[in-house]
Amino acid sequence: MSATQTKSTVDDTEIAKFEAMAAEWWDPTGKFKPLHLMNPVRLGYIVDQINTEFNRDATSLRPFEGLRILDIGCGGGLLSEPMARLGAAVVGADAAERNIPVAQIHAEQSGLEIDYRHTTAEALAEAGEQFDVILNMEVVEHVADPLAYLTACQQLLKPGGLMVMSTINRNPKSYIMAIFGAEVVMRWLPRGTHEWDKFITPDELFALIEQAGLKPVDRKGFVFNPVKWSWSISDRDLSVNYVTASVKP
Repeated sequence: MSATQTKSTVDDTEIAKFEAMAAEWWDPTGKFKPLHLMNPVRLGYIVDQINTEFNRDATSLRPFEGLRILDIGCGGGLLSEPMARLGAAVVGADAAERNIPVAQIHAEQSGLEIDYRHTTAEALAEAGEQFDVILNMEVVEHVADPLAYLTACQQLLKPGGLMVMSTINRNPKSYIMAIFGAEVVMRWLPRGTHEWDKFITPDELFALIEQAGLKPVDRKGFVFNPVKWSWSISDRDLSVNYVTASVKP
């Protein structure tokens, strides 16, 4: 289903930003360098949450066999591909049309079968799609209506399903780090990629998750160390980037 066939929370201005960068998804030194640096930490958290929630064997080569995973806002497939390698049936969805062929070509070159679609959470929900897991990473700060968007995601989850979602806190530090630092000083991202007033605090996000009909079960911080030039996960520091896990009762 096309992203334009049903009402959605897509913000066309936000989509245009990412369409302009689509070809650079798999360049670790390009505009998505921050995501490449963060990806091992993101993946570690995702894998741990899925293994725990579904009682999977972390030592297995394909522990996610039998799980259907939606990577919403999949971009070029930086998370979809590892999930497929771990045995999951993966649907990668993105409202930015130009991202899809980039992701498809890279998956084909990697020998992976991933169902990539130019669509939205709302369109998938309207079509009656159901998933065991939703990966909802760095998307909610770009949508026009966060509650409506999360409600669509809740509808996409099977009972007992898991949603892992990350975003950026809203405070002076996040402005300095995520906007001024990443866009102006480091020039990792084009200016205007993020809008500070769209950032969401952890308490606000937990409230939105609950309003959407999900139960929050965990939250952690992703912390960048400029000395070691690496990311780590933190139980306490959610001041800039953070991740949450929630389940559908």
